[in-house]
Amino acid sequence: MIKRLAGCIREYKRPTLLTLIFIIGEVIIEVFIPFIAADLVNQIKNGAGMDTVMLQGGLLILMAVCSLACGAIAGYTCAKASAGFAKNLRGDLFRKIQTYSFENIDKFSSASLVTRLTTDVGNAQMSYMMVIRTAIRAPLMFLFAIVMAYVMGGALATTFVVVVPVLICGLLLVAKHAMPAFRRVFKKYDRLNEAIEENVRGMRVVKGFSREDYEKEKFGAASEDIMKDFTRAERIVALNTPIMQFCLYFNMIFVLIVGSRLAITSGGASLDVGQISAMLTYGMQILMSLMMLSMIYVILTMSAESFKRICQVLDEQSALRNPESPIFDIADGSVDFEGVSFKYSQKAKKNALSDIDLHIKSGMTVGIIGGTGSSKSTLVQLIPRLYDTTEGVVKVGGVDVRKYDIESLRSAVSMVLQKNLLFSGTIAQNLRWGNADATDEELVEACKLAQAHDFVSSFPDGYETKIEQGGTNVSGGQKQRLCIARALLKKPKILILDDSTSAVDTRTDALIREGFKQYIPTTTKIIIAQRISSVQDADMIIVMENGAISAVGTHDELLASSDIYREVYEQQIKGSDGKEEA
Repeated sequence: MIKRLAGCIREYKRPTLLTLIFIIGEVIIEVFIPFIAADLVNQIKNGAGMDTVMLQGGLLILMAVCSLACGAIAGYTCAKASAGFAKNLRGDLFRKIQTYSFENIDKFSSASLVTRLTTDVGNAQMSYMMVIRTAIRAPLMFLFAIVMAYVMGGALATTFVVVVPVLICGLLLVAKHAMPAFRRVFKKYDRLNEAIEENVRGMRVVKGFSREDYEKEKFGAASEDIMKDFTRAERIVALNTPIMQFCLYFNMIFVLIVGSRLAITSGGASLDVGQISAMLTYGMQILMSLMMLSMIYVILTMSAESFKRICQVLDEQSALRNPESPIFDIADGSVDFEGVSFKYSQKAKKNALSDIDLHIKSGMTVGIIGGTGSSKSTLVQLIPRLYDTTEGVVKVGGVDVRKYDIESLRSAVSMVLQKNLLFSGTIAQNLRWGNADATDEELVEACKLAQAHDFVSSFPDGYETKIEQGGTNVSGGQKQRLCIARALLKKPKILILDDSTSAVDTRTDALIREGFKQYIPTTTKIIIAQRISSVQDADMIIVMENGAISAVGTHDELLASSDIYREVYEQQIKGSDGKEEA
């Protein structure tokens, strides 16, 4: 895990190394300052002149300035290294997530991935900062101060033999009892983020049902739960301070009493005022170093859970992989399902699709209808390899989709999903997701084909109109037509519309389908719809039920042979009083 995370340092190795160098310099200077100060005190006591005081004082000022400079530079390089490490780590996580299949996304959940990209990376950054600065400074300061304490105080330094173990045991006990609470918090963060994400996405539903108070209570309960765990952990960690103060004051009293007695009885021969002063300073340095080490232990232990969660994302392998020698050219838009069965998880007891055999010629228009849960969307998601089959083979252009380069396959298949999504930016920028190099004329042509040009032109800024996050400033029908235009700009061999005209009226729907016939006759068009009118002119209509194909044929053939199709048709006809459903 450490090796995996260390790989994210990369170009920030230099500031990391500089931090270590300047921290060592700062520590060395700091432990020598009490030594020089003690010598100055003794010389003043023995009647030294101002020239000696000025010389020693000047040396102390110079050392203090050098220590300050080393600390400032170390702080700068440490901040640069830790922020850079977090940037690389966050970038690696994001790029890894981009390689995931839908199956991998389902495994983690989007809320958990957001937590790992934010909270967990923040913890990792803080830990890295502690490691390269405090975790180097504290043990060095502890060792050097111990050595100098024995040099200056001799037998008096044995006080640390008592104080240090007491402090270490106390701090370890505190950390041991605090850690379980910290570990529980991270899983609760996932649930809190999930509640926030769900609430924001479903804000219209929340307000439509006046459930704001319920959502506030739910969020408040999750937040309260996290607060309790943090309070419990912080209450335990707060014991660090009294333990530290007890050891500090014990050391101070011991040094003052025993040191003063030795200084008086020996007349300053074995111990003098300067050494007592230095011992107090070194005692402070030793105990503060142990305090810092305890905090490092707490933070690193707390962050260990974050490290594990981050590495889980980095080590996760996509369920979909490119073959060793992929095929990049797709011959045509023909689609074949041969003995296909599929389930979303290996643990699932029931298949989402069962025994699918289907053959679609290139350029055909194919309609798919079926009730909710009949796996219409699941069927078409196997074509661009958003999922892989559990059994059987899906072929595009006569070749198993698993033999294609994934990017090439998806470039040849345009898919407009049920949940249409527009990104923040202009209409033109959103459309160019389909083709980054599309000209303005191509944008207009695609929008005309998708029946979007007229309403886009009605906006004051036309194609430069700003789209708000999620496309909230355009209607559902407008959003669907823009998404269709975006898909058309890819000039695909296969176009899949997954209930993508449900929010437009039947006239516009008919115009869109008529445009497909005229402008993209060689493209295979697969249309999932709830309205019979959207598919009745198709070359082939597929009726699905419970994850299987119930019937295949033209509109007239299915009216004669399929009870399901005929029932849906008659219900829609009756629902519109003898007229086609609007």
